[in-house]
Amino acid sequence: MEYDVIIIGGGIVGLATAYQILQHNPGIKLTLIEKETEVARHQTGNNSGVIHSGIYYKPGSLKARNCIGGYNQLLRFCEQYGVRYELCGKIIVATSGAEIPLLKNLYNRGIENGLTGLRMLGKEELKEYEPHVNGLAGIQVPQTGIIDYKEVALMYSKLIQQAGGALLFNEKVLDIQTGSNKIIVATNKQAYPAKVVVNCAGLFSDKIAKLTVPELNVKIIPFRGEYYKLRKEKEHLVRNLIYPVPDPNFPFLGVHFTRMMKGGVEAGPNAVLAFKREGYKKTDISIGELMESLAWPGFQKVALKYWRTGFGEMYRSFSKAAFTKALQKLIPEIQSNDLIEGGAGVRAQACDRTGGLVDDFLILEERHVINVCNAPSPAATSSLAIGQTVAEKVLKRLS
Repeated sequence: MEYDVIIIGGGIVGLATAYQILQHNPGIKLTLIEKETEVARHQTGNNSGVIHSGIYYKPGSLKARNCIGGYNQLLRFCEQYGVRYELCGKIIVATSGAEIPLLKNLYNRGIENGLTGLRMLGKEELKEYEPHVNGLAGIQVPQTGIIDYKEVALMYSKLIQQAGGALLFNEKVLDIQTGSNKIIVATNKQAYPAKVVVNCAGLFSDKIAKLTVPELNVKIIPFRGEYYKLRKEKEHLVRNLIYPVPDPNFPFLGVHFTRMMKGGVEAGPNAVLAFKREGYKKTDISIGELMESLAWPGFQKVALKYWRTGFGEMYRSFSKAAFTKALQKLIPEIQSNDLIEGGAGVRAQACDRTGGLVDDFLILEERHVINVCNAPSPAATSSLAIGQTVAEKVLKRLS
């Protein structure tokens, strides 16, 4: 069978893209290929489950536009299909005088991005939202919420199949061959001809892209984020979500507290170089994948520039005391024995050859292939908007 569209990758972005294509054109012959036994096994199923408001992202960027648009689409989708979520709000907390100008910049960025109801908080006002928090000032962001993105992904997959799309599991893409009018995707089981291929392979998106773009100028560098959980008797210390002011030069938000949709409170994540693309444990090592990361000129420049930050993150990975100390900046009452080991996720972070950690979503287009090469947070919040953007590109090619 020749397909109109083949999507590679069963994470939330690949599923949302398939869903949006079939919503716009139900007659399309579409299949999604996933190497795992089910959807949402990696970034989607291991993230912190936050519905992001869009306050962090540069106005006019793909992240800002897709986060705001995707946010509204996601809430409508959840209402329509009964996916549980809660808009509990969050506070961003400045714990030092040096962070207050950065906090004000975040507030102004949120206003530029169209957020309403943001509230600047003084030291005492912070306590109204989070009685145990320590801070000099803060922002209350009412739009932020919590959700289980695996539930969202499962609903996408159900609707894709109802619309006539196919999901193929346990198939790993090995090669892509392009012709004048069609493209052939070869897996470990079979070869599939199609008119358009969409690469949403997440942690392996650069590998898939290089099958058709040999001189690809970006590489995925995997960063593991490790979490602790608060003991049940200490969960009262956190009402909802508490975030630090992020380092504007580093594309991570810092360790924070998140009340989870499925119950409990997570503390973290840190951000350390993973020694394997799907390396969820410190002991997960692929020499080949690690050497690829270390040999990439862009990563070498990033490591040279941010070695102090990177060393601190790595130290916290191995030292529970250091991790606790970072959390105590936000909640001084937290003690090491209040934390129990939680899970971990691996973020696919694109890094260009010149040493830039790509800070925006990155979609690279060819005649028959669309490569989503950078879709880290807030991609889950933005999934329907990213899916719509890619769907429009696909449908234009098919027409």
